[in-house]
Amino acid sequence: MMAKVLMKGNEAIGAAAIKAGCKYFFGYPITPQNELPEYMSRELPKNDGVFLQAESEVSAINMVYGAAGAGARVMTSSSSPGIALKQEGITYIAGAELPCVIVNIVRGGPGLGGIQPAQSDYNQVTRGGGNGDYKLLVFAPANLQEMVDLMQDAFDAADYYRNPVMMVGDGMIGQMMEPIEFKSPSKRYELKDKPWATTGTKGQRKPNIINSLALDPAELEKHNERLQVKYNEMKEKEVRYEVYNMENAEIVLVAYGTTSRIVKNAINELKEQNINVGLIRPITLWPFPEKAFDEIPTTCKSLMSVEMSMGQMVDDVKIASNGRWPVHFYGRSGGMVPTPEGVIEKVKELVGGAK
Repeated sequence: MMAKVLMKGNEAIGAAAIKAGCKYFFGYPITPQNELPEYMSRELPKNDGVFLQAESEVSAINMVYGAAGAGARVMTSSSSPGIALKQEGITYIAGAELPCVIVNIVRGGPGLGGIQPAQSDYNQVTRGGGNGDYKLLVFAPANLQEMVDLMQDAFDAADYYRNPVMMVGDGMIGQMMEPIEFKSPSKRYELKDKPWATTGTKGQRKPNIINSLALDPAELEKHNERLQVKYNEMKEKEVRYEVYNMENAEIVLVAYGTTSRIVKNAINELKEQNINVGLIRPITLWPFPEKAFDEIPTTCKSLMSVEMSMGQMVDDVKIASNGRWPVHFYGRSGGMVPTPEGVIEKVKELVGGAK
């Protein structure tokens, strides 16, 4: 077991990616994730890897397409508007069934917005910002240790499903420092060779062709149907979540990422005031953990989504609740961070005040 080390979030992401076997990184600077490409530029060449700062986000994601097509473990990172610029390339990669990892350290929007933390890319990452019927497996860790632990799974899942995987953190995840431990890699996935990769024929096989273009509608429909089989497998096998303080909860909050940590502090304070509040924390934003809502006790009277956005996750909470409870919302946006005091005040409004 390795000793814990104190690292900044963006650098920890880079270190975890290299330990997971990442050999290529293509990116372009944008705050608040700049320390990640800076770290990769310094450390990847020491580990037989290649770092390249592209001329734009569009160039970077298409370089990822090329490296993924050659069978390499490859990653890119950006923040919010930069991820928006990558969307065309992301849907091409998903359509061509290529594995890669994409890190989004979210900042406030819309537009250029600001460099402070936010969760206002939820719709972009879960609904798909590009065209077509495609999905990404989306991880949303709440702390740096979880981020580091999930990075190995992100690369393995990308290879296993031949699909892009996105790691979503807000600006706090990128900028905070926490002690972390690099653990032995998990063996969650049975990985196979990549006979589809464009590695050169060496005169021993027919050339591999990787493309997301299908002009025959019948052929494209079959391709889409095959993709849906893969996405349904993700729904069955990849749902991850945490429940907290659920016993006898009068209200259940739903929050992810760093917001869930703020919510836990509020829940602990409310418990001292004899108000029982539970938490469902999605670890995968897609697939969304709908089955977690089956664990809600009969004492629950309502749900509340707590977000650093204007309520983008509310629709998924409503779908998962399936009309069993009213769904409320509390959030801050534009880089403003919810406080435990704000959460407590809203909860007290819903449950009728302290007992």
